[in-house]
Amino acid sequence: MAESGKWEPKILAFLCNWCSYAGADLAGTSRIQYPPNVRIIRVPCSGRVSPFFILSSLQKGVDGVLVSGCHPGECHYLTGNYSARRKFALLKSLLEFAGVEESRVQFSWVSASEGARFAKLIEKVTAEIRELGPSKRLVKTPHQGVFHATANK
Repeated sequence: MAESGKWEPKILAFLCNWCSYAGADLAGTSRIQYPPNVRIIRVPCSGRVSPFFILSSLQKGVDGVLVSGCHPGECHYLTGNYSARRKFALLKSLLEFAGVEESRVQFSWVSASEGARFAKLIEKVTAEIRELGPSKRLVKTPHQGVFHATANK
């Protein structure tokens, strides 16, 4: 809740160390304003983000997740961002099956020199998640560990 008592989304961002995190750092050092709803986790590479990290975040009550890495062809680990893109496509299908809105989980490319682009991305993601409202928490069912969405308690 914000000071005004109005609901504000909680967004978790997994940012690759070499590009996206550096872009976020550039936005900060350049004093570019963006919404404070995002909590950043720095990862070595976007390809290192497991879909289980995203599912766990949604299960624990996060309203939205952003995964951001180097632009295609510019990964410091050569193909990490391609791996992330494949995982992300499969995860989107799983989330759709579980009844989670598509916009709750987003993927993007931000380079180290794109601080302004990072700030605009955070504004866009925050606005989309705010429009969706509070998330339905993912819970595991006793049947084979399948995830499904349920209302927050």
